[in-house]
Amino acid sequence: EATLDLAERRRIRSAIRELQRQELERDEEALASKRFRPERGSHRQDDKENWPRSQRLEEEQQAALAALSKQLEAITDVEELTKLLRAAGEYEERKLIRAAIRKLRAEEIEGEALPLPCSW
Repeated sequence: EATLDLAERRRIRSAIRELQRQELERDEEALASKRFRPERGSHRQDDKENWPRSQRLEEEQQAALAALSKQLEAITDVEELTKLLRAAGEYEERKLIRAAIRKLRAEEIEGEALPLPCSW
């Protein structure tokens, strides 16, 4: 913009475009190298202090999910399950509750489809 010579402006613009293109290529190469970086060894080195704690937390979560599953089997009301679903915070809990709701609804539909025995 400081020069009035159109040819010089074109050269400056093309140089700017070339620099931008080179910068994009460098960024893409950097992303590709990060994206496809191999794992460190066949198994990752876990933080040795946190590993037993995370293992214990996972075991506790599995036990809690098993208890919830047994509790859900005893519930036969879809509305009660829906309330539990809204109150649940963890993904796995919601997943179990939704499965229980689907099971109850399927049983209701199946029960409606069966004809009642006729005792004449």
